[in-house]
Amino acid sequence: MPERQLETEYSKYIRFKRLFLVLMVILTLAIALVAIASGSSGLTIRQVAMTLLGKGTAKEKVVVFNLRLPRVVTAIVAGIGLAAVGCVMQSILRNPLASSSTLGVSQGAAFGAAFAIIALDAGMQSQTLDGVAISNPYITSICAFVGSMLSTLVVLGLSRIKKITPQTMILSGVALSSLFSGGTTLLQYFADDVKVAAVVFWTFGSLGSTSWREIIIMSVVVAAALLFFLWNRWNYNALQSGESTAKGLGVNTDRLLLTSMVVSSLTASVIVSYIGIINFIGLIAPHLMRRVVGSDYRYLLPASALMGSVLLLLSDTVARLIVQPVVLPIGAITSFLGAPLFLYLIFKGGKRR
Repeated sequence: MPERQLETEYSKYIRFKRLFLVLMVILTLAIALVAIASGSSGLTIRQVAMTLLGKGTAKEKVVVFNLRLPRVVTAIVAGIGLAAVGCVMQSILRNPLASSSTLGVSQGAAFGAAFAIIALDAGMQSQTLDGVAISNPYITSICAFVGSMLSTLVVLGLSRIKKITPQTMILSGVALSSLFSGGTTLLQYFADDVKVAAVVFWTFGSLGSTSWREIIIMSVVVAAALLFFLWNRWNYNALQSGESTAKGLGVNTDRLLLTSMVVSSLTASVIVSYIGIINFIGLIAPHLMRRVVGSDYRYLLPASALMGSVLLLLSDTVARLIVQPVVLPIGAITSFLGAPLFLYLIFKGGKRR
């Protein structure tokens, strides 16, 4: 009887997790509709829905398809990618504070992108109130990837060769972030005004400067990364019990660590190269979802990805509406959300010791 009760409780918990994922998809779509409708155009949610179905007026179609929809889709794709990367990094490095923004990966990508904009002349093609358009996004993405990999290699080297603690790993990320930020500042110092403006606008973080071509590139990279992460979901679960246990279960931990970090760095660098630095989404989303669905990566990964899109959509909507018509930097909004949680996790870890 106890075994049957245990099976029944487990089945209910699994059904709850699946239902929660469905609700998260619905919530994401609902917030996306609200985000498209919000703004000075005065559109209602019904008008947005009818326009998406091809029944809107010419003005409504311009607002929805040319202005709002690219921004909303960018937020969804970038949120999914950053949250999934943070979730995986926390597993493979066994560090609850790990994410692309806390390990210096985003800052390394930012330095690479700034180098491409200033030194390789992949800079500002056009400037709008919402940000800048990069004239050569491919070179920018490659340089961003190289910058993020430099940070990744340092973190991997310290964690595998020197066997540093999770706390020291975060301190290393802070040092790398400072190093790359200093390098970006030096590049700006020797650049002309136009290129400096491009880097500054880009560094603020903006979801309004991406074209559909760039959104497609981001979507392909994020989709491929998510498939890779989900393919290895059982391996990430095995790592939760320790590296020796995972090896006993047949997991090639060294290869998993290397490939996961490379895929994570590539995903973060592509996102950062198009929208700038978006802090803490990869840190917040996985921790929020662990409290609901637990640490089973079959459900934690998709739940974290969906929560990342929700957080970025909400942050961008707040950035657009709080002081209209000025659009605040999205990176500042997410930092205000993530910094308190970051401090909470540090103090929580200190109490445990």
